Amino acid sequence: MSYLPWLSQYPSGVAADISLNDYPSMAALLEQAVARYGNRVAFHQFGVDLTYRQLDENSARLAAYFQKDLGLKPGDRIALMLPNSLQHPIAMFAALRAGLTVVNVNPLYTAPELANLIKDSGARAIVVMEVSAATVEQALVHVTIEHVIVARVAEMQNFPKSVLVDYVVRKKKKLVPDWTIAGAIAFRTAMTARLAADFTRPALNRETRAFLQYTGGTTGDPKGAVLTHGNVLANVLMFAAWMKPAFRESGEISLVALPLYHVAALVCQCLVSLHMGNRSVLVMNPRDIPALVKDFATHRPTFVGGLNTLFTALMNNHDFGALDFSALRNTFAGGTATQPAVAERWQKLTGSRVLEVYGLSEAAGALTANPVTLTAFEGTIGVPLPSIRIEIRDESGLAVRTGMPGEICVAGPVVMQGYFNRPEETAHVIGEDGFFATGDIGIMDERGVIRIVDRKKDMILVSGFNVYPNEVEGALFRHPDILEVAVVGVADPQSGETPVAFVVKKEPGPTESELIEFARTSLAAYKVPKHVVFVNDLPKTPVGKVLRRQLRERLVNRI
Repeated sequence: MSYLPWLSQYPSGVAADISLNDYPSMAALLEQAVARYGNRVAFHQFGVDLTYRQLDENSARLAAYFQKDLGLKPGDRIALMLPNSLQHPIAMFAALRAGLTVVNVNPLYTAPELANLIKDSGARAIVVMEVSAATVEQALVHVTIEHVIVARVAEMQNFPKSVLVDYVVRKKKKLVPDWTIAGAIAFRTAMTARLAADFTRPALNRETRAFLQYTGGTTGDPKGAVLTHGNVLANVLMFAAWMKPAFRESGEISLVALPLYHVAALVCQCLVSLHMGNRSVLVMNPRDIPALVKDFATHRPTFVGGLNTLFTALMNNHDFGALDFSALRNTFAGGTATQPAVAERWQKLTGSRVLEVYGLSEAAGALTANPVTLTAFEGTIGVPLPSIRIEIRDESGLAVRTGMPGEICVAGPVVMQGYFNRPEETAHVIGEDGFFATGDIGIMDERGVIRIVDRKKDMILVSGFNVYPNEVEGALFRHPDILEVAVVGVADPQSGETPVAFVVKKEPGPTESELIEFARTSLAAYKVPKHVVFVNDLPKTPVGKVLRRQLRERLVNRI
């Protein structure tokens, strides 16, 4: 093995490489978890427990329905347009056990976005929560899908609570728009129509396709990253090995607020918890901060995943600050850079340090993470996980010197097989040596610790100098009256490009000139924003990533 500097940062007991032989397929992951943990609770939501054994039974029955009643064959694609709900793991494992390929779909997609995904993936069936059924109906005007299975929020509840929840969702909150889809099948009907014994196990292995994980929707047309059972299992085993020094043998409670259609939450929280016999509490709507605070109070999680915007929203809630956080031992952040001020405030309030995780849809989840032994926030993405190899490369594909910025390139068992039906785009990002070019700019120090500088495509070129929005945002965020900030580049006749800051501030807060002067105290002149645009909020994805593309479009429209 060549010298890997990051191994010196590994906690005791974490090996440089992992065994990939624990499970031959995702089906085996569930079956072995059931054999080990049986009647333990695997998932919880709205007062309902779903045990490992119930997950096994329900997913086998639904898999049989997919096979016998819908005629779905191994390799067929099935879309899951579900929020975090008990139906999600049931439908996902039913599909994977039947050899189907899961297409995870954002429930907030518009009809055109959904139609594009159905067309691109060739999905034969979709499982959708009823609150999004009207979107499916609208999409079906433009594309064809053979089978639509509609789930209801209340259907996993016991009577009479199911009636009450259904009334609140439909009548009081009016969350279900009218919809009509000919031949639509009720999820509960599909789940109970067959016996588990009716399920026929297909031949599965680590090379079997498991997911089409669509990516790129914030910057262009989404592309489906092809992930095999082996890719996903490798990430489960890698992250579980990384977390083991911080996990107890049993009793861990993972609060899952990030969406399960996002591969990081699915793999690093839910599937890792399943592998280790722990409980996942599913949060359907993380934007409902008062409800999320109640989940913290009720379940007292030991493991939480989130991101900068979610942590900030929680800490700005008065009731959250009064909670008992003695059970919380692990807080992981991902998806976007965590501001140091937010991480420090979180640790002071909860006693749990924020450990950053870096990953991609194209790599089935996590690639790097801070060691669980870290005691304070470092502002880095940590080191490569076991079995991962990372190089920082220049534009010509050569490794740069330690401490120099370059593109993060990664190899290992988690890297996707390619983009679905897009060989040219696949060849553009995966080299002959198997390294995947992430499009992220990073710096690796002599310890092997990596710091993200920014997205390659978000870099601003000012008079020949590279300006990274994350750095400028971090400087502005130190101002006590700034709530949120995002920086983008705009064309400039003198310098080529210039930074512009979009700021959400407290009232009355600083003026534009005051904030620009504040930036001058910590940034070189060419990095200082030329303009500041004050806004009420920043456009974000449902995961919480700022949509810089939309901000750039606003500037173009203003011009």
